[in-house]
Amino acid sequence: MTVMNVRRLIPTAAVAGAVALGLTALSACSSSDAAESGSDGKLDVVASFYPMQFLAEEIGGSHVSVTSLTKPGVEPHDLELSPRQIGGLSDADYILYLKNVQPAVDDAVAQAGVENTVDAATLTTLESHGSEVGHDHGAEEGGEHEEHEGEEAGLDPHIWLDPVKYAEVAEGVGKSLEKADPDNAADYRKNTETLVAELNKLDKAYESGLKNTATKTFITTHSAFGYLAERYGLTQEGIAGLDPEAEPSPARIDEIHHVAEESKATTVFFETLASDKTAKTLAKDLGLKTGVLDPLEGITGKSAGADYIEVMESNLTALQKALGAK
Repeated sequence: MTVMNVRRLIPTAAVAGAVALGLTALSACSSSDAAESGSDGKLDVVASFYPMQFLAEEIGGSHVSVTSLTKPGVEPHDLELSPRQIGGLSDADYILYLKNVQPAVDDAVAQAGVENTVDAATLTTLESHGSEVGHDHGAEEGGEHEEHEGEEAGLDPHIWLDPVKYAEVAEGVGKSLEKADPDNAADYRKNTETLVAELNKLDKAYESGLKNTATKTFITTHSAFGYLAERYGLTQEGIAGLDPEAEPSPARIDEIHHVAEESKATTVFFETLASDKTAKTLAKDLGLKTGVLDPLEGITGKSAGADYIEVMESNLTALQKALGAK
């Protein structure tokens, strides 16, 4: 049973007191008492979806108990939270999320008011990656949910698919966990260094593995790979834009036909958590192959790997095959 579930069985007044005690203990740098209201003395961490969960687990190690708001197999962009999930958020010691990916999470996190709340988008630099169909993942215009410094609708949130940017986020998460739980700061620092080294190794593998290819263009149903393409000198041609469920316009389909011929693209990629119907139809029309390029928004039994690193390695193999790596 997780710490969050235990707390939900305690009367509200007791929860408020327990949370207050937890925060007091944290500020006093006594991790042994910090989560005494829980069953295992661990920092109660809530992550919004898999890329945030992976960071929290790898960096937090044995000192954290991580709960993800997005269950395996659920398309994160469409997530709806239950009243129980929303209510339980305020019990967390630490929340890690990525703003403008999941509107329901953005709202719930704002309401929860947890002191140690970290938006991963603030730990690196977001960019716009143009596509035929613009999509801002539900950012609310003019509201407080769109107030990153210099942020505007259309910024691409898929920072975790670039190992270099993901490493920047990992370093920021490590520092924030040190601040939230100073007594275990040395372990968080060590775990962060280990993870960043793995991500740097992954970056080098992509860099060398995609250096010499027959084509630099790949076609995908979900335009999640803008950062990755930019990092390694590739061109992503998204069928429909940033929204994995969006239907492409007839004009965009015609454009993809032209791009495929000009660039000698061989493959139309789809993903594991969304329908492959559009990709298969388009590939058949163009005489192209289909393949899986996983945007790593969740790990399921269909994933080509057990965790972020393994699936990213599988993505590299799929890209090398599709692009004709030499």
